[in-house]
Amino acid sequence: MEKDNKKTINAWCMYDWANSVYSLTITTAVFPEYFLAVTTGKGGEDLVNFLGYTIKNSVLYSYSLSSIFLISALISPFITSIADYTGKKKTLMGAFCYLGAFSCASLYFFKADVLSLGVFAFILAGVGYSGSIVLYNSYLPEIASESQYDRVSARGFSMGYIGSVILLVLNLAMITQPQVFGIPAESGGLAARISFLTVGIWWFVFAQYSFFNLPRDKKKNSDGHWLLNGWRELAKVWEGMKSLRLTKLFLAGFFLYSMGVQTVMYVAPLFAKKVLGLETGNLIVTILIIQLVAIPGAAFFNYVSGRSGNILALVVGIVVWILICVGAYFVQKGLSFYILASAIGFVMGGIQSLSRATYSKLIPENTTKAASWFSFYDVTEKLSIVLGTFAYGFIEDVTGTMRNSVIALGIFFILGLLFILRIPSRKIYAVKNPV
Repeated sequence: MEKDNKKTINAWCMYDWANSVYSLTITTAVFPEYFLAVTTGKGGEDLVNFLGYTIKNSVLYSYSLSSIFLISALISPFITSIADYTGKKKTLMGAFCYLGAFSCASLYFFKADVLSLGVFAFILAGVGYSGSIVLYNSYLPEIASESQYDRVSARGFSMGYIGSVILLVLNLAMITQPQVFGIPAESGGLAARISFLTVGIWWFVFAQYSFFNLPRDKKKNSDGHWLLNGWRELAKVWEGMKSLRLTKLFLAGFFLYSMGVQTVMYVAPLFAKKVLGLETGNLIVTILIIQLVAIPGAAFFNYVSGRSGNILALVVGIVVWILICVGAYFVQKGLSFYILASAIGFVMGGIQSLSRATYSKLIPENTTKAASWFSFYDVTEKLSIVLGTFAYGFIEDVTGTMRNSVIALGIFFILGLLFILRIPSRKIYAVKNPV
């Protein structure tokens, strides 16, 4: 396969453009707000009945996130090993993409009287997103040379931020000025539900360019024993992982600092709403600031990694995250919150794109099992989100405040930093023996 082909790289980056609307509209900007509104009583009661259990709406939201990533972590190894064994990577990526897109669209039907429908559609959308992303990430070492990993990864994230902001702005215009779009002001959240529908459509439509131009599926084994042999493929990769000290150190550190990064991304809107009492308009402005600042942030960390190495750039990012957690514990409504949000946005895109590129350098060069190798990265990330969001919700449930949950996230970052510091800071040497 020809590497560094412009058209192929454009197609790969376009999938970030396609799927990032899920991350922004569904997990960050609109759905959390809508979920709280739908599940909060007229008198401000925040307890809901879900499958016979009475639970706080914000805790149910945190646990729903945990469910998404627990399911994703369990199925990811099977998805990737089957993709490597059968050669049907793009087909499987498409299947999960469409599951996510159609589940987002089905949130259009989520109302107060169908809480279970909303929760399960939200979970399926997340599983679809996660399943497609692990296969998408595994294309990076196949389509780009090692010297281009940082740049291409950062470009993908930047395109995702731009595309997601464009759709979010259109949806927010519809939500704040529904009458302009022919939607009655007293429509009971219809504009928000239409925004969920647009996410599904956007994701589905723009993904077609990626699927049309990404490398074709390879004709490999088709003896019918794809599940059993897929498991064997994963076992081979696991054996290869045992001798890769730097890779294991990175994954340990990545697991810990991702508990903080990903949890902040998913629960920040709840923190702003419930702890700081931020109005919807101010919350929207904050989310846009985070997304827009993330673009130069990704470029900055790409520059630092090019000059000083990936590990030093990661260390800088993690230290900033630690300071963010300290600031979040004391932050109040007003200027300090917007400064904190800007810091989150700047470091968020950089550490995500850099983590993906760094791991690409730590797997065997020219491996034919890139998807299986990336399953370890994906499972590590998903399990970190499971524990991070669960810990966040549990600490809030026990102590009664999200501020204490933020302190726990800071501890995760510190522990992750200790592992990353054990990796040579100037240069990462990829293992040259294909598995």
